[in-house]
Amino acid sequence: MYHLLAFIVSALVVLWSTPVVKTIGLKSGYIDRPGGRKVHTTPIVRLGGVSIFLGTLTALLVIWWAGGFGILPPHKEYEVWGVTIGGLAFFLIGLADDLFSLSPFTRLLLQGLVATWAWNVGVQIDFLTVPFAGLVQLSDWISLPITVIWLVGMANAINWIDGLDGLAAGVSGIAAVVMLIVSLFMNQPAAALIASALAGGALGFLRYNFNPAQIFMGDGGAYFMGFTLAGVGVIGLVKTTAVTAVVLPYLILAVPILDMSAVILDRLRSGRSPFVADKRHLHHRLLQAGLSHRLTVLVIYALTLWVGSLALAVSGIPSGVGYAIAATLLLSYTGWKARNRAR
Repeated sequence: MYHLLAFIVSALVVLWSTPVVKTIGLKSGYIDRPGGRKVHTTPIVRLGGVSIFLGTLTALLVIWWAGGFGILPPHKEYEVWGVTIGGLAFFLIGLADDLFSLSPFTRLLLQGLVATWAWNVGVQIDFLTVPFAGLVQLSDWISLPITVIWLVGMANAINWIDGLDGLAAGVSGIAAVVMLIVSLFMNQPAAALIASALAGGALGFLRYNFNPAQIFMGDGGAYFMGFTLAGVGVIGLVKTTAVTAVVLPYLILAVPILDMSAVILDRLRSGRSPFVADKRHLHHRLLQAGLSHRLTVLVIYALTLWVGSLALAVSGIPSGVGYAIAATLLLSYTGWKARNRAR
């Protein structure tokens, strides 16, 4: 009940507030102009992350005001605020970058400080699955850097795939829905609450962000969604002492993780800085192969849904294997369509 309410409230707030944010952005001149590696051809407001953040936060505040956090034990309620406040800080870092163009070093420094604070209040990776050793509990001096790398890395991974209309919002929305389902199945209501609010905000934003986009989420929205997804994975899945549960966040978010990892390795192999933007991302390569803007986005949606369905199967959810088979068929069909278009 509370999870459905969070989803609906977040989506409604985003649907209402996005046109307002767009109008303010146009009047203030905060727009993303075409050129370089960008694929859009007209100036577009880049402050849509404000709406996603407002929707998610409003949904959680409504649940809290209605007594919904009463279903959580005290330490879980604390974790909700840890992820929420950390998400606020990452949103502000991204918003500052949207408005004032921060340097990569400044962004990473601020993100690292916020992630360290989140670890300190309980958003911690306590276990890792080690080959041939199974589940290994981490000491604090190992847990801290791994958690910071995970939180900061995912925030930037979502930001890096935000290169086509609706891509980051759709991928994040799909991942959030999968995390919601898995969190509920594993009896992790705190993580499920945040995931439902984020899913509603991300999918509601697609009303204005899918191709042709009327507004972009900007770094503020991408950093907020990336950190929040990573945080949900930590407090809802990684803290579950099961070998399969520990790997689920990395499987659900495999598409942005692998895209960012491949791009970084490719840039380093070419002797370039990993922070210098280029057209080496998966969506750029699909466009270069001849796919249309929309088909490229749909292919990556299908890929995200497929890895999410694998997570459902691995988690042991009833009919999870059936969902994985259905998603595999969908991915195969989408890939077939893409191959025909690329010829």
